[in-house]
Amino acid sequence: MSEIVILGSLNMDLVVRAERVPLHGETMFGEAFATFPGGKGANQAVAAARLGARVAMIGGVGADGFGGELLAIMQHEGIDTSQIVRSSQAATGVALIMLDHNGHNTMIVVPGANGAVQKKTVLASLEKLGAMKLLVAQFEVAMEAVWAGIAWARAHKIPVLLNAAPARPTAPEAFRGIDYLVVNEQEAECLTGQPVPNPEAAQAAAERMAGWGASAVIVTLGGQGSVVWAEGASVHIPAQKVAVVDSTAAGDAFIGGLANALLKDAPILEAVRYANCAGALATTKLGAMPSLPDAESVRKLYISGS
Repeated sequence: MSEIVILGSLNMDLVVRAERVPLHGETMFGEAFATFPGGKGANQAVAAARLGARVAMIGGVGADGFGGELLAIMQHEGIDTSQIVRSSQAATGVALIMLDHNGHNTMIVVPGANGAVQKKTVLASLEKLGAMKLLVAQFEVAMEAVWAGIAWARAHKIPVLLNAAPARPTAPEAFRGIDYLVVNEQEAECLTGQPVPNPEAAQAAAERMAGWGASAVIVTLGGQGSVVWAEGASVHIPAQKVAVVDSTAAGDAFIGGLANALLKDAPILEAVRYANCAGALATTKLGAMPSLPDAESVRKLYISGS
């Protein structure tokens, strides 16, 4: 039995490293290029697996070289890939990432075969996988499929961790009954219509989103840490200080850490502290999946910050 089921995307990341992101109409030379396996769903699945959870993935790849490579990587990480659809109609999704000297990135995602993940497919996969302890979902596959999977989990009394990313305008009532809603500052602004530049603004945004019916709301703020709203109160949890190389997949490492801590019945504040450590460590290496930390590394950082 898989403890955590991830419903989400699989992409190949095409990463260009340069001094800065070019301006509109500007041509400039880059410094390096590399391909890395990625996609929010795949990253979160690997993040959770590396931290010790038994993980299954629901998603889609193409019948191409990138698709075969992604499946092999997921299987190597010990993830159940039996419910990853291999489409002959669409190429594997790709993400075009530009990375500057400060470790900041901009990204364009071409979904490709992630679009093959439809409502009917998701419901059939969930029935095949059966018992699970946590469903994790994001917004990089068809929204109808995401909400169908969440409804299935709620009907079967399975907790749901929703990472509402990337940012999409969503009706507040859609979040009613979500157990754990996680967004970053841009996604929080998209949902609430209010800028979230600091922890104080994040607390106000989290309180507003909690009013929509989610049991716990977490707003991640990169180097400023995270804000948690749960049980009628908010808490700011500072980030661990590390040398940032590449922020790609830091949010996915956070989700993997949070899912693992919740699986072990950690109180929500401690679960977020643990997740902060996982996210921080992911920024210290280049690439998405290659940067996702193992359990011992996260444990050491978590203990050092206690």
